[in-house]
Amino acid sequence: MRRTPAKSFQCEVVSETVSVTLRRSTVIGGSGKLFVQCSELDCQYVGANEPPCPLTLDLFAAEIQERMEQRRDE
Repeated sequence: MRRTPAKSFQCEVVSETVSVTLRRSTVIGGSGKLFVQCSELDCQYVGANEPPCPLTLDLFAAEIQERMEQRRDE
């Protein structure tokens, strides 16, 4: 499956524009959960995707829907 392109996102936590991408966590023997990865590695919430971090899977709703449709078509 192809990688989802990065998007620019104005983050209120770090008060700057960051780059975000949709990723899947690595799990032995299966597919891990989707999460939003941020380019701001110094943020204390990096990788959390929990409040107060504003990153949610909703930012990539269209891409997730496209992936689900591709799986149905396979």
